[in-house]
Amino acid sequence: MYSTPFYTKPINHLTFLVTGGGGFIGSNLVEYLLQHGAGTVRVLDNFSTGFRQNLAPFAANPALEMMEGDICDLATCLAACEGVDIVLHQAALGSVPRSIHNPALSNEVNVNGFVNMLTAAKEQNVKRVVYASSSSVYGDSLVLPKVEDQVGNPLTPYAVAKRANEMYADVFAKTYGMEIIGLRYFNIFGTRQNPEGAYAGVIPLFMEALLCGRSPRINGNGLQTRDFTYVENCVQANIRAAIIENPAALNQVYNIATGVQTTLLEVYHTLAKVAGLELEPQFKAVRIGDIKDSLADISKARRLLGYQPQVSLQEGLRRTFEWFKKQRQIVEQAH
Repeated sequence: MYSTPFYTKPINHLTFLVTGGGGFIGSNLVEYLLQHGAGTVRVLDNFSTGFRQNLAPFAANPALEMMEGDICDLATCLAACEGVDIVLHQAALGSVPRSIHNPALSNEVNVNGFVNMLTAAKEQNVKRVVYASSSSVYGDSLVLPKVEDQVGNPLTPYAVAKRANEMYADVFAKTYGMEIIGLRYFNIFGTRQNPEGAYAGVIPLFMEALLCGRSPRINGNGLQTRDFTYVENCVQANIRAAIIENPAALNQVYNIATGVQTTLLEVYHTLAKVAGLELEPQFKAVRIGDIKDSLADISKARRLLGYQPQVSLQEGLRRTFEWFKKQRQIVEQAH
């Protein structure tokens, strides 16, 4: 998938730790790093939301090291960070609704687990930490497009946790002289995203519905907008943040998106066209904690990281649908 490198600097001398490497974004990062010759790619995952099968295609690669464990355990984090140059921290309990349902667990994993990772990185002299933040930190701010230094009040426990991550990262960088970069993801979608379970993202749910020939459900009227971002763009941002040498780029937080605003209905109709189906969606009640509109200003990431989204929403949806379709065929053939 990642045939062209996003950055020309060699990575064959570097050891990477990808926390949550069995997950959707984590496994895409692992794929890129292995394809482009990283010295060692260590994965730390407890597989509570990630999947071993996401890493199965790379199991034979000698550069891949698997470590099953939980970021909520500091000793595990210390062991995982030993000998590591760069941490790509993706491990988290995603999903706004999940955090509303269980705020204590969301805090335990997303805040305490994050502090454990920062502590371990500090103790093991890790060169740099790149971590996943979220557009949810913009909360009740109505300003569009979203600019990094204008956040609002968080609307959900998940948003509070991600805002806390950014504050801890800032303090660790200043107090301990660490190199830490945060990436605020805007509605990442793509291959290996899980369509199952109560907390699946809207695009994989659309995919699943279309492949089953049923009408998808949309919370609200479908006119809410998002800055949907294909996972390859997200991987590019992580790799650039991991090995950028520009001092001005360090200890910053960046919006990672495409800078394009799209309604849920537009996304659904694009997918329906790809699938060759015309099924009217079912409209449901608006979810608690959902914002109406979201759009990122990505000029800071362009300027300091050299980030340039390369895959459009339409192309990303096409690639993702083809992947989901292929996975469904594999499952059907197995039965």
